[in-house]
Amino acid sequence: MSILLENHIAELLKERNEKAISLLYEHYGDTLYGVAFKVVRNEDLAQDILQESFVKIWKKSDSYDPTKAKLFTWLFRITRNTAIDKLRSANTKSEKEIQMDISDVYSLGSEGIKPDLIDVQENLEKIDLKYQIVLDALFFQGMTQQEASEELNIPLGTIKSRLKIGLRELRKIYGASVALAFLVRLLTQ
Repeated sequence: MSILLENHIAELLKERNEKAISLLYEHYGDTLYGVAFKVVRNEDLAQDILQESFVKIWKKSDSYDPTKAKLFTWLFRITRNTAIDKLRSANTKSEKEIQMDISDVYSLGSEGIKPDLIDVQENLEKIDLKYQIVLDALFFQGMTQQEASEELNIPLGTIKSRLKIGLRELRKIYGASVALAFLVRLLTQ
């Protein structure tokens, strides 16, 4: 990643510009997911940690100081610390199932989509049916991941995977900024 792009993203973060999240996800999302996965060794939990890390990054964006660390180093530390905290929390719950935090990003409903950006629901037909069903349940019917899992009789891990892949497919069709509008909505609430 070029220094200019990194500086641009850092500036957008300081300005609380929503485009920063799209750029962060596009350029750092896979790497930060890898950081989380390396700590917890669980795909679903690593996805949750990545989302939680992006929320923390947004909320702490004014605390980033480029004189103290590169942007990636700062992002890495937030993600790694979030993963370690999740792991410690899971270890203190003896023989109990880890309860994932359900985020509002999965229960936005149709009011969470800005019609002037795009009519995603109308264009869902362009992606595979199994992803359409999950995206429709989560974003347009307002279900949580757990509710969608129960209603559709699909394992929770599969719901999460299909959500991630479905968003990736929408991103291919519309570009990163529109496909990530759901995540940005969460961060700006």
